[in-house]
Amino acid sequence: MKISDILKLDAIIAEMEAKNKPEVIKELSGAVAPVAGTQAQDVAAVLMERENLGSTGIGGGIAIPHGKLDTVKSIAVGFGRSIKGVDFDSLDNRPVHLFFLLLTPEHSTGGHLKVLAQISKLLKMNQFKERLLSAGSAEQIHQIILENDEDF
Repeated sequence: MKISDILKLDAIIAEMEAKNKPEVIKELSGAVAPVAGTQAQDVAAVLMERENLGSTGIGGGIAIPHGKLDTVKSIAVGFGRSIKGVDFDSLDNRPVHLFFLLLTPEHSTGGHLKVLAQISKLLKMNQFKERLLSAGSAEQIHQIILENDEDF
């Protein structure tokens, strides 16, 4: 499986409007919920619950909000980009520009961890991050991910 197999174009937001963490969660949830076959408010609730345990802002302008929902039948991924950046209580206290949202079925463990590892691997590549930041559209973002994605 690849990230590009589960990241649908409809779940990519090239220009996020959110200005704070709750707005980011709400905006990303709205994009991923239809693809995941669930309700946006349920996605937002599980993601905020996870954020309350500790920020998923991992530093370097990146956050990977994630959660599990019993109404989700298979792994779903969303992506959002904020050119201005959003205060997301990141580990390095810097604004976040790139968001990968990961939503998995309630009893999924192995798949969840594999997808997180693959996203982390991709985001360690500086050129990949720079290309995502400079892409002009959701289609271009999707293409950049396709070009860099590998089986996991």
